[in-house]
Amino acid sequence: MAAKTYDLLVIGSGPGGEKAAIQAAKLGKTVLVVEKNLPGGGCLHTGTIPSKTLRESVRYIALTRQRAIYGINIVLDHDLSIDRLMHRRRATTLSLTDRLERNLERNKVDYLNGVASFEDPHTLRVNLAGGAGTEEIRAEHIIIATGSSPYRPEWLDFSNPRVLDADTILGLHQVPKTLTIIGAGVIACEYATIFSNLGVKVNLVNPRMTVLDFLDLEIANMLTYLMREAGIRLRLGETLTGVEHDSENVYAQMESGKALKSDYLLFANGRTGNTRELCLDKAGLTVNKRHQLEVNTQFQTAVPHIYAVGDVIGFPALAATAMHQGRLAALHACGKPVDNPGFNLIPTGIYTIPEISTVGATEEDLTRAKIPYEVGAATYKELARGQIMGTTTGRMKLLFHRDTLKLLGVHILGDYATDLIHIGQAVMAHEGTIEYFIDSVYNYPTFSEGYRVAALNGINRL
Repeated sequence: MAAKTYDLLVIGSGPGGEKAAIQAAKLGKTVLVVEKNLPGGGCLHTGTIPSKTLRESVRYIALTRQRAIYGINIVLDHDLSIDRLMHRRRATTLSLTDRLERNLERNKVDYLNGVASFEDPHTLRVNLAGGAGTEEIRAEHIIIATGSSPYRPEWLDFSNPRVLDADTILGLHQVPKTLTIIGAGVIACEYATIFSNLGVKVNLVNPRMTVLDFLDLEIANMLTYLMREAGIRLRLGETLTGVEHDSENVYAQMESGKALKSDYLLFANGRTGNTRELCLDKAGLTVNKRHQLEVNTQFQTAVPHIYAVGDVIGFPALAATAMHQGRLAALHACGKPVDNPGFNLIPTGIYTIPEISTVGATEEDLTRAKIPYEVGAATYKELARGQIMGTTTGRMKLLFHRDTLKLLGVHILGDYATDLIHIGQAVMAHEGTIEYFIDSVYNYPTFSEGYRVAALNGINRL
């Protein structure tokens, strides 16, 4: 049987794969999406959506506790389960899956459920799910959007039910009393604050002396302070060397000789690209030690007609960036390249409690580049909305050029940070100055007026 032929074949239906497929289809190209698991990939079923569903439930509990000023108290059930906390997960997942499937169908994108592997640079074999046979597909262009999985070092026994990763932790039935987390990246910090707000005693272990070391240092230090205030025991500068366990506990052995006892251990120290089943050598491609693909600014791999986007290419490994990358890669593959703005204006959203969002340069970036800058800052406790809601833990930082007043970076820690960041992002995209915030009128009372307060604070420093 002759191979089916498409203009574009997309491997993976997560945020990057979906956006790539839809973009190419809207340009009149024939498109096939191959997905190994369920529509939406890990983002929808094991990663972003499930974990944020859990976070939202925990955040509600945390906010209710914080706002006891209203005379409302909350007591958690002793038998509280993760399933009960994630009661919205199934409805959310079904709704988003349905939206994705209708979106592909409406744009005439073909879909196959199976495992794809290269036969040659233009041909893939798809082993269909459920043993339904195989299909051979040829494509002029290919986009790899297979995502990533939690990194599992070989020396750590994940068959032990007390040793978890970012996928399996959501399968816990009961909320543990104690938890040791290895790592201090986005996933580790998110879960540390989530479980801490449930009353779990959390140990956070990291070989480095800072958490989230890509952040503006002041914001990272604020998070560190808040984590300690919440009772999280930060074990920085410590390295895990082994894990022992008995029927009730797990013991994390440190290089320093310490042993941390807890109910469970969550290993959240990095991700690895989902490339093992692709037979990339037949396409002339190789991967790095984390099984990720290297790409250029147009998201082309070493084989120009094969692109890669999303977690499979590594940092920043965010759903939002994957969507952007998928669209840009599809445009380039379809002969409609656009100027790649880079990632200086791509916002970062970290769903700790409280959440963090940033865009643009950090103070450390500007200092290294010898750019004269000033800082304007506002705290949530200065804002009427913060006082009304009882949400006074938060800070907004604006970094701007001392001479031109051009906005260079925005960094926010506090509730709604991931929504608020887009105001600063829009001003930066149009190369605006902080005077915009001073001259604008904001609804009152809102958290958004923090931009005006911060801008006035910055101007007063000049």
